[in-house]
Amino acid sequence: MSSEQVGPAGGWSAVVLGGGDPGDPFAAAHGAAVKGLIPVAGEPMALHVLRALRGSGRVGRVAYVGPTTPAMDPLIDERVTDHGTLLSNLEAGVDALGGPGLAPGERVIVATADIPLVTATQLAELLDAAPADAALIYPVVPRAVCEATFPGVQRTYARLREGSFTGGNVFLLDPRLIGEFLPRLREVLEARKAPLRLAARIGPGTLLRLLTRRLTVPELEAKVSAILGVPARALVTPHAAIGTDVDKESDLALAERVLAQRGPAQRT
Repeated sequence: MSSEQVGPAGGWSAVVLGGGDPGDPFAAAHGAAVKGLIPVAGEPMALHVLRALRGSGRVGRVAYVGPTTPAMDPLIDERVTDHGTLLSNLEAGVDALGGPGLAPGERVIVATADIPLVTATQLAELLDAAPADAALIYPVVPRAVCEATFPGVQRTYARLREGSFTGGNVFLLDPRLIGEFLPRLREVLEARKAPLRLAARIGPGTLLRLLTRRLTVPELEAKVSAILGVPARALVTPHAAIGTDVDKESDLALAERVLAQRGPAQRT
């Protein structure tokens, strides 16, 4: 276990998704094999994520999917080869941690490697707020929080009755139930580019309420739970960094600017 971890682990392990297209032009433009290895504040952006997870004091073990660097390796317990798709990488990462063989009650936080602005304190607060009665928890960030924290940031928002939200780049799951919801989740993702199939999955009534901004967060949770066959919850978080990934040059400039303002001592 890494010496970077602070405090006792709180019943969580982590999977960090750091794979990607080796031909990604964004990564290549910055001399990196994949996006997670693009330097931010002089270090791979994935290293900032790993430090935040370890520093949270909540994470016992970390599986990393994708290529690494020597600076990252001491913070990783299980290294996993990129399997090509997000869900395949997720499954491989959880399997590397022991799958159903994880400790009783242990849950998994899954994070992408491209959220270098997230801090250890933010992750600790997120995990402490996670409801215990869900197989899948998806953090969301209010639009007002994103725009107040990072003025000018461009994100995609879903408009519900309670307001507009962007999805986080982490989610929390019960690994014992991954075999139940992963096949259904794969079906939904495969249908996302076929509007009629996706509409059939969601249901016309729910889709209409979503498009007219009348769908509520509890209604959305109930629908997702029904589709996946397990209890699913949305977790509203005040931490914009959880929903701020680095996908383009303007995102990278933002991350450089924010980390420079924080300074090394404030990055966790």
